Amino acid sequence: MRLLDLSSSFLERCTRFKTLDAHTEGEPLRILLEGYPEIPGDTILAKRRYLTAHLDHYRQLLMHEPRGHADMYGAIITAPVTPSADFGVLFLHNEGYSSMCGHGILALVTAAVETGTIVLGDEPKGINIDSPAGLIQAKACRDEQGELKVSFVNVPSWAEALSCCVAVEGIGEVAYDIGFGGAYYAYVDADALGLSLAQNNVAQIIDWGRRIKLAVMAKHPLDHPLEADLGFLYGTIFTSAKTSSKDAHSRHVCVFADGEVDRSPTGTGVAGRIALLHAKGEAQLGERLKIESVVDGAMQVCALDNVDFYGKSAVIPEVSGRAFITGRHEFILDPKDPFQQGVMLR
Repeated sequence: MRLLDLSSSFLERCTRFKTLDAHTEGEPLRILLEGYPEIPGDTILAKRRYLTAHLDHYRQLLMHEPRGHADMYGAIITAPVTPSADFGVLFLHNEGYSSMCGHGILALVTAAVETGTIVLGDEPKGINIDSPAGLIQAKACRDEQGELKVSFVNVPSWAEALSCCVAVEGIGEVAYDIGFGGAYYAYVDADALGLSLAQNNVAQIIDWGRRIKLAVMAKHPLDHPLEADLGFLYGTIFTSAKTSSKDAHSRHVCVFADGEVDRSPTGTGVAGRIALLHAKGEAQLGERLKIESVVDGAMQVCALDNVDFYGKSAVIPEVSGRAFITGRHEFILDPKDPFQQGVMLR
């Protein structure tokens, strides 16, 4: 049997969303092309607040099952809000909205180039993007073999706290650092805890990541020096020296939002990590590190320069990684559908 096109009477009663889906080193990104109403606000953070207050049902619809899944991630492109930006972006996930997303930036720029929205010339193309955490300076070019190379210069990133310790129920005493790379993370040495970062151990990684995040949040309130909306702990990043590739510096597994696991090494996470390593004297300016993910994807990161950010001794990280388009979709919401905001099972 060959299904026919949807009837006009059916489509007239439905709400439709068009997306372009991609992934960066295995981590999904659903880019919203059509369906969202205009999002008011003179800053990206103001737009994010509007989304939270008025349009959150659309996030749930597109991130949760049956259209998404517990680890889906999305992006909404907006008009720019600063003079030097080409466009703005808001990132969404299973729990809400993030402040910055490195894998999202890499996937967005890749998608823009591959669709012809951004046309490359002989020289690297700069693309400035307004994010809730600040202006992101991305760059795209093709190498001598014609392969697309995408990177971005992140917002100032810093070591917020070093060599801390917290008691975590069911685990014991856990040592951690806190770094900011567009979002705040608690960084924990998985090897010291005897925690495997293999794919077949994701259930325990999620459980321990959630426990540690809640314990650190209770003990260590965060206050961003510029924006109060950014002053929260986004997730736990487990690090390990046990890598599958000989040239990799370390392995990252990030547990964020409501137990979501990043399939990539986490763009903002590697930015925060290079800030921590630089603060400890374990990474020099210009030293490029390869960091693996739970599915053996990889990102490269280096600290380009030192900078003072409102009293914080920070670095300017540069992050690169590979992204690929995976499909185009049109999602439909029938007003009779009982799962208007979807469901989320793990």
